[in-house]
Amino acid sequence: MSYLEVTKDVYKEAALTPDIGLCCTTTPIWQFPGLKIPTIMQEMNYGCGSTVHPRDLVNNPKILYVGVGGGMELLQFSYFSRQKEGVIGIDVVDEMLEASRKNFILAENQNDWFKSEYVTLKKGDALNLPVKDGSIDVAAQNCLFNIFKLEELKKALEEMYRVLKPHGRLVMSDPTCEQPMNETLREDERLRALCLSGSIPLAAYVNMLTEVGFGTIEIRARRPYRILDPKHYPTEESIYIESVEVCAIKDPMPEDGPCVFTGKTAIYFGDDDLFDDKKGHILLQNQPLAICDKTAGVFTNLNRNDIFISESTFHYDGGGCC
Repeated sequence: MSYLEVTKDVYKEAALTPDIGLCCTTTPIWQFPGLKIPTIMQEMNYGCGSTVHPRDLVNNPKILYVGVGGGMELLQFSYFSRQKEGVIGIDVVDEMLEASRKNFILAENQNDWFKSEYVTLKKGDALNLPVKDGSIDVAAQNCLFNIFKLEELKKALEEMYRVLKPHGRLVMSDPTCEQPMNETLREDERLRALCLSGSIPLAAYVNMLTEVGFGTIEIRARRPYRILDPKHYPTEESIYIESVEVCAIKDPMPEDGPCVFTGKTAIYFGDDDLFDDKKGHILLQNQPLAICDKTAGVFTNLNRNDIFISESTFHYDGGGCC
């Protein structure tokens, strides 16, 4: 049985019998005025973070969510897109789609503003999305793409890029891992389906996004997630897995390469009121400015003693140089 077939079985079981411990989200569940999330949706929140960010969701956007879970994030997205078929949910597991439909009826009963028609559920594959080119403002996936092996991951990212409008956003939450994993872990289909053994380093993940064509990458959060220890897993050393939240924006690719924001900041503390590099970057005296890693490298190479560049925090929330 292939790892994709094992994954279907795992989430079929999770749809029929909610498994609270299947994933462990590291982000508090967003609460908005007038939004009530049914308990069953919270129990079926099989993600490792959140893909719902209000600043992405302006002007009644068209939203695509791949891997519906119990429908919680679809409901949260609907809060910002209250229109018929404003949110599209895609899943390959029939039982998960049916569970979400039932959960939306509960959500309608608990939320006066919500209508099930705001969400369109479709059976589909992340590798072949049943969605038109350039039709989506915000696409999202939570703890799904790390399951894929590299070839399938590239295809899934290409599909997301295809369906997004220009300047559209792909918002993702996924486990990543900086340590090498042995082949026993990597080839364990169930551990991969459980979002444990498919994690790759963050830099490799970002590189795959930029290779697909995304011109701007934002690392919004990076948090501890799981430990694979020798007592419980086939490994000789403990392996530390993190949960990251990333936004990839379908901006044109700059000639000098992508803008990747990892939480670096520049502070100019020279004698003048400002520093202007004549390339679009202006630093006001003692006013911190978020900068992408590319700009940080340029400023560092200037060898000035009046510009401070912070280390990456891996928490970026907009307002940057580019």
